[in-house]
Amino acid sequence: MENKKQSIPYIWLAGLSMLGFLATDMYLPAFDIIRGDLATTENMIGLTLSIFLLGMAIGQLFYGRLTQKLGTKKSLIIGLSIFAVSSLAASFSTSVEMLLVARFFQALGACSANVIWQAMVIQRYDAKTSQRIFATIMPLVALSPALAPLLGAAIEKFYGWSMIFVTLTIIGVGLAVRTFADKEPKQEQATSGKTITFRDVIKSKKFTGNMLIYAASSAIFFAWLTGSPFVMTQMGYSGSDIGLSYVPQTIAFIVGGYGCRWALERFNAQQVLPWILKLSIASVVTVFLVSWRMDVSSIIPMLIPFCFLAAANGAVYPIVVNNALIDFKEGSAVASGLLNFLQMLFCVAASAMVSSISYMGAISMGSIMLLQLVFLFIGAVMVFKANKEENMELAEQ
Repeated sequence: MENKKQSIPYIWLAGLSMLGFLATDMYLPAFDIIRGDLATTENMIGLTLSIFLLGMAIGQLFYGRLTQKLGTKKSLIIGLSIFAVSSLAASFSTSVEMLLVARFFQALGACSANVIWQAMVIQRYDAKTSQRIFATIMPLVALSPALAPLLGAAIEKFYGWSMIFVTLTIIGVGLAVRTFADKEPKQEQATSGKTITFRDVIKSKKFTGNMLIYAASSAIFFAWLTGSPFVMTQMGYSGSDIGLSYVPQTIAFIVGGYGCRWALERFNAQQVLPWILKLSIASVVTVFLVSWRMDVSSIIPMLIPFCFLAAANGAVYPIVVNNALIDFKEGSAVASGLLNFLQMLFCVAASAMVSSISYMGAISMGSIMLLQLVFLFIGAVMVFKANKEENMELAEQ
């Protein structure tokens, strides 16, 4: 474990945490331009996003095993190199098929950063410090969906859409260079001893409980992100109005994240988590009741409670991610990969369910959000039981 007095490389870790979101969102404003230049259909351009998400989900399962063989530094450099090369290939795409292949490999590279930055934090720092790092960096991730499309739109306007992927190439190379300069602790190099497997991880009640809270909270968020554009369009809102509706959500997420950091400096995570979960439950139930009982003609009655939910998510993520991974220092990348893979599955499922019944209006979004509370409740029960058992063991020692 690193010396606590050593400076924490927040900028590097933040860059790694945001890489996948930048690659997801930066090119979105150029969808129609790309469609025209590549002489393809809207469905095929939409598939470039879907295949990226598929690559992100699949790739996260492999980097954990790779880090156990090569260490985090070499594994991360390999992933970032794949990302940079495929981003450059995407910039030279002359057909949508070429772009699809490049996007898939771009995702396989990007997910290395998503998995390994969490693993490095767990491996290098004690539980209290790692929790503070997560609470500092995770709120910044919320800025990606808000800022990346704006940056992408500006780049496309002045330099063309291919330069968006060149920019991502430069970011990938920069992160790879910084990673190459990193002094990897000995315990992060190719490990010896017992190899941690997915089965070892999933058997942990503490991991599974925190994973369910993390996945359900994320799925609730994705249900809103998928359904709210349909709902707002049905209400008569314009595209710019829909875009502006994400601003208060982003602010709320950041406030929640840094509020969590403030709270964790004064209380332990076991004291803070129940209050955050109560806020999440109250917010989701309110959104559902508004969508069910009211003839809603404005998004505001639902947007206000959702902002409270966004704040709760910003606060809960650092706690449950840290708690899910903290017992797997030797196999933290394996645990992180499984955690993020399962989270993404929940999000994709929730998004698909909302899309399939979007014709029902606001109730489609509210009902799928409410459904996720079942998983959140199960996860909370498992976490509280695991914490109780852990406290009892400590008391007996």
